[in-house]
Amino acid sequence: MEGMSVEVPDPNELLRLQPTVRYDDRNDQGRGGARHLSAVLPALSAAIGHPMPTPVHTDPRLAREQLGLPEASSAIIVLVDGLGFWNLAMRRGHAPYLRSLLDDSACSRPISTCYPSTTVAAMSTFGTGTCPGLTAMTGYTQLNVRTDTICQLIQFKDAPDPQELQRQPTIFERLAAEGVRVTSSGLPKFASSPLTQAAFRGADYISNVLPRDRVLAAAKAARTPGLTYLYIRDADKTGHNYGWNSDRWIGAFERIDAQLGLLSRSVPKGTLIVITADHGMISTDPDRRIDIAHEPMLSHGVRAVGGEPRALMLYLEPDQPADEVASRWRERLGDSALVRTRDEAVAEGVYGPVEPRVLPMIGDVLVSAAGRTTIVDSRIQTDKATRLPSVHGSQTSAEMDIPLLIDVA
Repeated sequence: MEGMSVEVPDPNELLRLQPTVRYDDRNDQGRGGARHLSAVLPALSAAIGHPMPTPVHTDPRLAREQLGLPEASSAIIVLVDGLGFWNLAMRRGHAPYLRSLLDDSACSRPISTCYPSTTVAAMSTFGTGTCPGLTAMTGYTQLNVRTDTICQLIQFKDAPDPQELQRQPTIFERLAAEGVRVTSSGLPKFASSPLTQAAFRGADYISNVLPRDRVLAAAKAARTPGLTYLYIRDADKTGHNYGWNSDRWIGAFERIDAQLGLLSRSVPKGTLIVITADHGMISTDPDRRIDIAHEPMLSHGVRAVGGEPRALMLYLEPDQPADEVASRWRERLGDSALVRTRDEAVAEGVYGPVEPRVLPMIGDVLVSAAGRTTIVDSRIQTDKATRLPSVHGSQTSAEMDIPLLIDVA
């Protein structure tokens, strides 16, 4: 296909809050509709000849066409945790394989992840082909309505059983039920983790400790028709600990590119490889760190805080009207954040269609940070967690835009 150079916008533009992406937009221009993380697995199911419609994406064949996926008997989907489209584009010089794909016109513009742009919400959105309003995974932390306490959804600490919380069938289990080979290649510790049970149940899980072995296991699985999933976590982990602009992150990025290049060389001819991510990352500014613990105007009437520093969910005391609290937060934060009540966010389509059981899990007031702002609560978060050099979760292009890179061996 004709090559196309990706032009990176002004960094300040990437840090502005963007309009809500609509799940029900079937237009392939811009983002939303099929150009969304939620459409990737439905589209791939159509590409391998077993289309799986979902409540959000009812026409997988149309999604395949709009995403530009060719038909293939065997496909590998790679999810690189934390590798946003603009993180990739700005460091493309370190990644010869990914750069070769990014230069293809079919891969030169981003698709969108879900809101919040964080792993637990994105993984379940991706794995089910739906949205947080249906998966009931609406934030890094959220209210456990049975215990009326905040639970964490990476390890499911103090959370409901993963299959009780996340009731949407996964694309993997639906394909497996039709006799399609579905393989997941990953770290041993993720084989039966709560997040795997919630978002990716149904695949035959192959465990390997070394990255090279995980790549080669995925390539070997692709010899048989069906779908293979490969997860790579290093960009996100390194970005949180050292910053996505750090030398350590660049080193991790170079190794990721080498792994993906090895995958492309190792799969059988004709294998479809699709590479995406769950979210991007931004660098934080310590001078724009707001601590709720030191802000009586913000903490008043708030009984619990969920979400994360770029995407907060505020759960209010029973006598606190959401619109009044939202107004008070808007007055304090100004253009540093977008503040919405739950009703406003649901009506706007932030979470896609929302099941009634999911509504109380979402905060009464939602706060989406702009620029490099973080909003923390030192009463309940560790000091390290409130000072991470790179984070994600909000509704800016830097966090919401993710790659969709397509290769055919």
